[in-house]
Amino acid sequence: MLIQRLTDILSSEITAPEIYRGRREFMRAAGTLALAGGLGLQVADAAAGVKLAGTRPGPYGTSEELTPYKDVTTYNNFYEFGTDKADPAVNAGSLNPRPWTVRVDGLVNRPGQYDIDALLKLASLEDRIYRMRCVEGWSMVVPWVGYPLNELIRRVEPLGSAKYVEFTTLNDRARMPGLRSPVLDWPYTEGLRLDEARHPLTLLAVGLYGETLPNQNGAPVRIVVPWKYGFKSAKSIVRIRFVEHRPISSWERAAPREYGFYSNVNPEVDHPRWSQSRERRIGEFRKRKTLMFNGYGEQVARMYTNLDMRRYY
Repeated sequence: MLIQRLTDILSSEITAPEIYRGRREFMRAAGTLALAGGLGLQVADAAAGVKLAGTRPGPYGTSEELTPYKDVTTYNNFYEFGTDKADPAVNAGSLNPRPWTVRVDGLVNRPGQYDIDALLKLASLEDRIYRMRCVEGWSMVVPWVGYPLNELIRRVEPLGSAKYVEFTTLNDRARMPGLRSPVLDWPYTEGLRLDEARHPLTLLAVGLYGETLPNQNGAPVRIVVPWKYGFKSAKSIVRIRFVEHRPISSWERAAPREYGFYSNVNPEVDHPRWSQSRERRIGEFRKRKTLMFNGYGEQVARMYTNLDMRRYY
């Protein structure tokens, strides 16, 4: 038997505590799901999605290995269904994504109520593989289905005074047990500058892996903004409002020192409680270098040329 002494081990080969804790958290989430199934509890069926026909390859993507479907649908941040990563998959079965309408109003010429099935038909659906980065330090590669949010923006004709877009998500205590927690000021709201919302990378997502969104991933419609931290991608949206003044998002309101409005992935600006310079891809236990703008700098950096990203984080 070869016994390796501690002095023979390179420091780079020692598992960092944060990686170990991330692995432990992931295993705990998996264990929670297994226990729930064994006890006969209601678990949202990740395989219950409906195939989205007629999708075409989108203009953006990555050749990186996809995060497995099971991981994408069982390791989530969706606080309306609980704060543990496994909670959404366990609790989101109570959400009914049909019927569903999204109200679009504010500073637009053509406000209206859009049924989810009408939204699906507004533009051709595209398959887009995006890197997704969580502020907590973990990341995924997800094959989303949707179309540019700008397709909807163009149709509602924003007024010249509209500078921002605010998203409001479902606030239903009967179906969302996490709303009983005071962790955030409900309903969940998020916002983007109008130019960010219009950027061709910003996706109005209605599916993943070629199927409709599972409840725990934000069914039936969510925003995906791949160069920002994941909490900027509002889930289960019921209202899109165009406004003149910058909205205050839920996480910004809860902890303004930790979660700024812009929330661009910037490895040079640390979260007050941890570094953002490295990340752990789900399924891997060694960390990798975090890319500026999550690797989408070529497409989006020009929007922030005159923005101090240490002050406007």
